[in-house]
Amino acid sequence: MFLLSFGSGVAALIYEVVWFQLLELVIGASTVSVAVILATFMGGTCLGSLIFPRLVSSRWNPLRTYAVIEFGIGVFGLLVLLLMPFLAGIYTSSVWDGTRGLLLRGVVAAICLLPPTVLMGATLPALSRCVDLSSLGYLYSGNIGGAVFGSLIAGFYLLRQYDVTTATYVAAAVNLIVAGIALVLAPRISDAVVDTGFSQRGMRSVLSDAAPAEAGAYIVIALSGLCAMAAETVWTRILALLLGGSVYTFSIILAVFLLGLGLGSGFGSLLSRNVLRPTFALGCCQLLTAAAIAWTAYSLTASLPYWSINPETSPNIWFTFQLDLDRALWALLPPTLLWGASFPLALAAAANGKEDSGTLMGRVYAANTLGAIAGALGAGLLLIARIGSQRIEQLLIALAAAAGLLLLLRVMRAWVIAVAVVAVLAAALLINTVPPIAKELIAHGRYASSWVGKSDIVYAQEGTAASVAVSKFPNGAMTFHVAGKIQASSVARDMRLQRMLGHLTSLVPAKPRSVLVIGCGAGITAGAVSVDPEVEHVKIVEIEPLVPEVAGKYFSEYNFDVVRSPKVRVHIDDGRHFVLTTKDRFDAITLDPLDPWVKGAATLYTKEFFQAARRRLNPGGVITVYVQLFETNLEAVKSTVATFFEVFPNGTIWGNTYESKGHDMILLGQVEPIKIDLNEIEQRASSSKIAQSLSGVGMNSALDLFATYAGRRPDLTTWLTGAVINLDRNLRMQYLAGLGLDLDNSAAIYADMLTHRRFPEDLFIGTQAQVDSLRTMIQR
Repeated sequence: MFLLSFGSGVAALIYEVVWFQLLELVIGASTVSVAVILATFMGGTCLGSLIFPRLVSSRWNPLRTYAVIEFGIGVFGLLVLLLMPFLAGIYTSSVWDGTRGLLLRGVVAAICLLPPTVLMGATLPALSRCVDLSSLGYLYSGNIGGAVFGSLIAGFYLLRQYDVTTATYVAAAVNLIVAGIALVLAPRISDAVVDTGFSQRGMRSVLSDAAPAEAGAYIVIALSGLCAMAAETVWTRILALLLGGSVYTFSIILAVFLLGLGLGSGFGSLLSRNVLRPTFALGCCQLLTAAAIAWTAYSLTASLPYWSINPETSPNIWFTFQLDLDRALWALLPPTLLWGASFPLALAAAANGKEDSGTLMGRVYAANTLGAIAGALGAGLLLIARIGSQRIEQLLIALAAAAGLLLLLRVMRAWVIAVAVVAVLAAALLINTVPPIAKELIAHGRYASSWVGKSDIVYAQEGTAASVAVSKFPNGAMTFHVAGKIQASSVARDMRLQRMLGHLTSLVPAKPRSVLVIGCGAGITAGAVSVDPEVEHVKIVEIEPLVPEVAGKYFSEYNFDVVRSPKVRVHIDDGRHFVLTTKDRFDAITLDPLDPWVKGAATLYTKEFFQAARRRLNPGGVITVYVQLFETNLEAVKSTVATFFEVFPNGTIWGNTYESKGHDMILLGQVEPIKIDLNEIEQRASSSKIAQSLSGVGMNSALDLFATYAGRRPDLTTWLTGAVINLDRNLRMQYLAGLGLDLDNSAAIYADMLTHRRFPEDLFIGTQAQVDSLRTMIQR
């Protein structure tokens, strides 16, 4: 039974990882969208655990029932994979913004997830009818153990080496294997055993306090689920800053969290077999959980960020992953062990001797899951941006202590009351020990310890989708941080890139009346676009509401006060979601997403997204895309370039150098082949604001801008041989880039690419003197 439960957990977590990736592509990766997906997923499992005992008689052979459920999960898992393109087609042709859009997103998530997740929720109640009450916790522990394995194999192998199709096939195969094993073992479950249901066998005693504690146990396990998921939501965001928000980091965090729950559940099962008063034990467990939450809060915000660790010194990214695993275990293991132990103790405390073990498991599991849904939605959607991580952690300590006291005070004895008083005082002290999240962590993430004291962090705030910070250096340079990374700055090399991105976007098309900017950042790129007299409308799409607000307050000097420009409209949404659903068309689109190794960033670099963006361009329109050469590797860069050229075969590359070495670059694509008229663009660039913008980054004319030409597809055919195309179904770029986030091979990558560059005789037109001058500048 333990191994069957383990297999169910493996398949379930592979599906969860795959479905989240698929549905984020379809309905967007905003905080609201992710919350809707998560709530639907957990809601389905909760519903399944509740309705199974009502629909399935305890007289039915539980293993045959379990086999049918597992087979059904496999079938629905394959159907989700097959139907997703159809649902995506409906999605992209509908009106999906505003309140109606949110409702439709929920409907899509429900259509995709409810049937298989309802069946997933029924697996544990079905298996529970095969064992005695004292073994229910071991089933839960086995299920979580399988989930740990599933999360790791999905994140580190199946999706890195293959794609969502292969991962789904593996999960479905696991479903079929455990279903087959269950059918083979089914005859061993005799009718007599099925009739009794094992509901109370194996207990040391029928506890005197079980009946009155039944309702309290359900409340406490619901509060336990709430605290666990709210804490996971908060701590995952903090750990993503501390370790780096790659797909591998999220797999490590999830695996550690589940590992703690599984080990704790095994220990709790052993304890529930021997303890005489499980209700009292459950209450004590919650009091200890309050202390453990305080431990993790302190470790993540006041201790771990300042450990003397520099990831760049590691010769191998896998060593960094081992260190990340150690730090995650150090911080997360204490509370997760106690949350895991709470589940079997709650099963023992809620037992009343009248219901079969499947019904008991279903009810306790449902209560725990309902609490988890409330915790995830409350923390993710409402509390992080409004009150911050510190206040949430303090609230969770109070809730855990209150849950413990709820059960302890049922025993009205003097020593218990004394313990309760001490617990209240201890909880108050623990609440005061929770520190605010370190500004250095918000600003510099995994390099926080290396940046202490080097700059004045003038702003740091946790937002709905990401944390945002602004720092000022002694030399006056300003840096803009999102998700623990410097995303923009007033430093010369960054200003040059940001202005290049904006002016290439608006100067290359003949009539750039309407421009879409995806990713506001410090607003410098959008500002460069907005000062072009030909541009009439600029729409900025940004997923985090804090970003344009902060850009307008601290970077107006560098972005021409773009946020308050009458030309500009800011739209808060996931960039991919906006492009897929808008009916607007643009003369130019520019993208400046987060680093390529950040989980989710690859969705803005897929072939399918570039095709969608191309459909949103007017005739003669262009698209520009920022490509990072540092904190990545050659394979990821080649994947990005090759994918872009698949959709824009006439595209070109423009390089931004630092100390005459490659640092980052820009891809420029167009709907039709175009000619860059140097004479005409020189006249447009002489506009006072454009000229001022270019001269501010060392470019005295349009020729200086176009002298950054670095190549195009015909030149790079050999260089791109073997490059992996980044597709929606594999998001390969983020898995490749995630293995190079400790590297800085930008100069070598750029130099290698330049060996294939040839001057494009058919791209530029103008006077012979202009063309010759540009040729010389490019060669130099």
